[in-house]
Amino acid sequence: MILYVDQNAAKEGAVGHAGSVPLSAYPTLRAAIEAAPSDPEEPVEIRLAPGVYKEKLWIRRSHLTLIGTGASSDDVVITYDDYATMLMEDGTKRGTFRSYTLLLDGDDNRLEHLTVENTSAPRRKVGQAVALYADGEHLIVRDCHLRSFQDTLFTAPLPPKPMSAGGFTGPKEFDERKLGHHFYDNCVIEGDVDFIFGSAVAWFEHCRIVSLCSPELPASEKAHPDICGYTTAASTPEGEPFGYVFHDCRFESAQCPENSVYLGRPWRDFAKTVLLECYLGAHIRREGFHDWGKPQAHDTILYAEYKSSGPGASPETRADFVKQLSDAQAAEYVREKVIGF
Repeated sequence: MILYVDQNAAKEGAVGHAGSVPLSAYPTLRAAIEAAPSDPEEPVEIRLAPGVYKEKLWIRRSHLTLIGTGASSDDVVITYDDYATMLMEDGTKRGTFRSYTLLLDGDDNRLEHLTVENTSAPRRKVGQAVALYADGEHLIVRDCHLRSFQDTLFTAPLPPKPMSAGGFTGPKEFDERKLGHHFYDNCVIEGDVDFIFGSAVAWFEHCRIVSLCSPELPASEKAHPDICGYTTAASTPEGEPFGYVFHDCRFESAQCPENSVYLGRPWRDFAKTVLLECYLGAHIRREGFHDWGKPQAHDTILYAEYKSSGPGASPETRADFVKQLSDAQAAEYVREKVIGF
């Protein structure tokens, strides 16, 4: 089934169009989701007309495709502005995992040709602000723009246990931890701190990973004035052979000073992040990765690179726990082997 969303057509009492065929359009993405067939196995495609859709959505279904119909991914924007330090009615803070704009919760789902953003700022006041909470197996995100500051993209599931009481408060806190496999293709992902994080096995192909440097906090007030951020914070489950793999991606920044951003740090002690033939801008720290003050994890994490290029590629200065892969080792990283599709 194909459903259409068109804000302008709905306001004017008109119709949406698919090519030359007129079709009734729903005024919001939520309305289209609610109108979808109740059979969870029936594939549903929802096509969004250009526009800004301010909606906070937890979508619980499989075999769903959300696709923007604009000329670029930035023509269709799903946006919201919840954030971690926001106070709830009971006086508690919202927390990271209730701050999402879009929670896509199901298997064999797709996002294509659109933007998902969380506009909450500045980070020092709002804390974490998730744009896309991606939970499920065989997820494909293609030609999309994901943007926020801290914790832009959460690749579920959650780790087994939080580090502190209430740390996982949110919609999936008590659910079974089911490992997902995700494919991010030709996407732009923006943020500053840990902005790609989580436990899923994920393959990133031809993506631009754009580090932002929040200007609102003077260097004199920063705990680490020379550090602007951390790109990834994987929590790969123990025993999993693969975690995050970036192939032919570009790590860029127009704001961050030279030598100010780490490629990643381990949210959990078995984090795995591998870069294959990626371009690294001058903002990347010479050490490459950070251990988050967890020396015990040096023997359990896997941070590795293969044929990195660009001014941020400096294997001779990498931290001693960062590996440079041989040709034979790099050959083991094939997308179909890593994520299964």
